[in-house]
Amino acid sequence: MKPPPFGYHAPRTLGEALDALAATPGGKVLAGGQSLIPLLNMRLAAPPALVDVNRVAELDALHVGDQGVRIGALARHARVERSAEAAAVQPLLGRALRHVAHPVIRNRGTVVGSLAHADPAAEMPAVLAVLGGTVEAASVRGRRTIAAEAFFRGPLESALEPGELAVSAFFPAAPPRTGSAFAETARRHGDYALSGVAAVVGLDEDLRVASVRAGFLGIAPVPLVLDLTGAAGPRGDWAAAAAHVRERIDPEPDIHAGAAYRRHLTGVLAERALNAAAAEALRRAED
Repeated sequence: MKPPPFGYHAPRTLGEALDALAATPGGKVLAGGQSLIPLLNMRLAAPPALVDVNRVAELDALHVGDQGVRIGALARHARVERSAEAAAVQPLLGRALRHVAHPVIRNRGTVVGSLAHADPAAEMPAVLAVLGGTVEAASVRGRRTIAAEAFFRGPLESALEPGELAVSAFFPAAPPRTGSAFAETARRHGDYALSGVAAVVGLDEDLRVASVRAGFLGIAPVPLVLDLTGAAGPRGDWAAAAAHVRERIDPEPDIHAGAAYRRHLTGVLAERALNAAAAEALRRAED
């Protein structure tokens, strides 16, 4: 199929891009295009214009520091996935990105674009949510920082306002004595997950479990984050934590899986990911 007619802007600076968005109500930003182009071709979206930001060099950025990883709007999945510096500061990024579709998609798709698309079955929204990250949005009116918990409003709905461009996302660094893990199950490799879990476990100075958070994809209208610290206890009872997860979630059935199966699967994945995250936290504490 072919997309409906649309205007086209190819700015070379961020200012030009924001001006184009301001002048075109309902215009869409084109970066990687791995979600937007299929929607256009299937006539599920019909924006009056596309603002292609691929020539805006300042958006093609990946900054790694002691506080975390800041990813620009044009940084491709593959670039972040392969960054040893990003993995050293926040290992969960690379672990989750390896599950995003296929290599050819990761070579073109962008991390920030995935966040702006706000698909609750996608990996990166769950990672941003469980880490307590942020998205920086810019428009002709100025800039603002949006916390992950406020950014995702519903399926394919974010807090970005008309005329705003998500210019970067920030993923906080992993604290000392903290481990993370990612697990998901899909019907076929590269498909959207039936369920997925991003787990983060922190230990105190006595190597007891001090904090447990898990972010879930594919089971709610937005990325779901649960604090499982109390359920796991100081010794890390991951079976009990998984049972708590099953009690708390309310997945919707669809053509791929029933609600009961998704609930069971999510508990299995949660226990698996929490075990792996705790083991990494212990290794990091002993290094």
